Amino acid sequence: MPAQPRAWQRMLSGRRLDLLDPTPMDIEVEDIAHGLAFVARWNGQTRGDYAYSVAEHSLLVEQIFALQSPAAPVKWRLAALLHDAPEYVIGDMISPVKAAVGPAYGELDARLAAAIHLRFGLPAVLPKAVKARIKRADKVSAWLEATQIAGFSEVEAARFFGRPPEEVLRDLQIRLRPPVEVRAAYTARHAALMAAL
Repeated sequence: MPAQPRAWQRMLSGRRLDLLDPTPMDIEVEDIAHGLAFVARWNGQTRGDYAYSVAEHSLLVEQIFALQSPAAPVKWRLAALLHDAPEYVIGDMISPVKAAVGPAYGELDARLAAAIHLRFGLPAVLPKAVKARIKRADKVSAWLEATQIAGFSEVEAARFFGRPPEEVLRDLQIRLRPPVEVRAAYTARHAALMAAL
């Protein structure tokens, strides 16, 4: 009888994360920050000296979420920061690839997200209203990324992501930093939000 294929990954923290049955105890923010700082958005097809990482994107989404929902509890800001956290293991697939892969990607993402949420004191499944507000912030970030570093015109970006209101766009900019800096910024923001819970 053939051996079962390995479905776990060893993290730099020493944790062994089972992708088919992830548990909160195998999740460490340092692993998430490290992985996300080295995962490029837009399949790396962006301008600049550094790839635009999922960690940098996550920091921006949390910032936008706070601007759009200033009265939101800190736990939902934490959820916004962690909205793409499963990608530290499964990478960032652009939407056309997700569509081609089918529902298996979404199921894997959901299992990992639930374990991550539980690890940091959030509900395994976020309330629909909170998820929708995070998605709205995510689309603003995607529009900024598309127009500032991914080569989209504003008209084309608006077709895919919607045109954000000018007052939301004010003072927001895409940052490109070395992975080590982004990793530290992500870890620090996570720590600040956890301390404020």
